[in-house]
Amino acid sequence: MPPAEGSVRRLVEAALADTDPDGPVRWQVISMLRERGDLETFIEARRLCAADDVDERLLGVDIMGMLGTFVDRTLPVLRYLAADEQDAMVLYSVLIAFGHLGDPRALPSVIDLAAHEDARVRYGAAYALQHVLGAPPDRAGLEALRRLSADGDTDVADWAALGLTLTTGGDPESG
Repeated sequence: MPPAEGSVRRLVEAALADTDPDGPVRWQVISMLRERGDLETFIEARRLCAADDVDERLLGVDIMGMLGTFVDRTLPVLRYLAADEQDAMVLYSVLIAFGHLGDPRALPSVIDLAAHEDARVRYGAAYALQHVLGAPPDRAGLEALRRLSADGDTDVADWAALGLTLTTGGDPESG
């Protein structure tokens, strides 16, 4: 169980001790850090995103995706990772973070990653696209979502088709 209170660093250490990226302790800590939502949390998440260790980068991205109050500071970090990161799970998490933040400024990065060779990354792009298309929906973003809806991976295609339906009000040709 993570500490109920404590420094951000101690909370991060508790999260890193849970080696399952979907582990309950890890996500309880991320939730606690989201509730804090302070500058100290953002700075620690940014430090983690620059770490050599994949698990630390993954945790940093997952925390950043929950810090909507720092979106103007978070987006440049996540966009840098979207362009430079090699690990597919970190890229997947970057895309999920973009989706949680819902900021259309992430759209170019999401479109770029929608063509990634790894299905996990494309799945993350399918999730993120519907949240970052803007209003009215960006045409290039809709086209990327349409391409993903025909993806060879059924999970990617299904998620993209759902996003397309939700975004276009049931008319996938609109937009």
